[in-house]
Amino acid sequence: MNEDLPPHLHFASRRHNPKSPSHLGTRHDAEGRFLIERGNTIVCHLVEGSESERVIRAVRERYKGMPGADRLAFTAESSLHMTLFQGIIESRRALPFWPEDVSVHAPVDDMTAIFMDRLAGFAPGEAFAMELTHATPVGLVLDGVTASDRERLRRWRDRLGDLFGYRHPDHETYKFHITFAYLIERLDDATMATWVPVLEQLAAEIRAAAPVIELRAPAFCAFDDMNHFEELLVLDAV
Repeated sequence: MNEDLPPHLHFASRRHNPKSPSHLGTRHDAEGRFLIERGNTIVCHLVEGSESERVIRAVRERYKGMPGADRLAFTAESSLHMTLFQGIIESRRALPFWPEDVSVHAPVDDMTAIFMDRLAGFAPGEAFAMELTHATPVGLVLDGVTASDRERLRRWRDRLGDLFGYRHPDHETYKFHITFAYLIERLDDATMATWVPVLEQLAAEIRAAAPVIELRAPAFCAFDDMNHFEELLVLDAV
């Protein structure tokens, strides 16, 4: 019954979480094709040509050969990034995922323009360093390397929440991550049992090659789907 499955992997297990994946039908379809789901966000892309990028791309390729990989919708390799603060998205037009002072019916392009205006007077926060905490079947979970880094992340997110005018319910507990794929279907016990040791091995390889994940400065981006995040304004950390 796979009772030893680590809690951070329960979301991917059919037995532990039998509901259909939350993004099926809005972000991607049952064949793994990505759907139009426009929005904006603030992300840190991987540093091109860095050791972090090399090892993360290599690990992502290893995922594709795993049992159950056909149950994953892989995003474009060029889209690899860590989200710092979630913007708005077409499929989630409701409070508290939307600014209280703007109609939830406002077009996405208008929202992007509004956020660009608000960011014009925003003083970027301090630089932070990120490390891998663990790997999951859909990607990597990160956190600040030191307590100081984690405090800097918190200040970035708090100030952006104040600027944009909303905070998601998980604002205080948000897990930073690099997405490789989305679940089309949750994995059975036998498949999950195969993944567990491989994920531990791959996480160890990343930590050895890239103890600090090299990320570009936070950037406000627009997107049409999960395959490309167009940088509109770079928020250079101080």
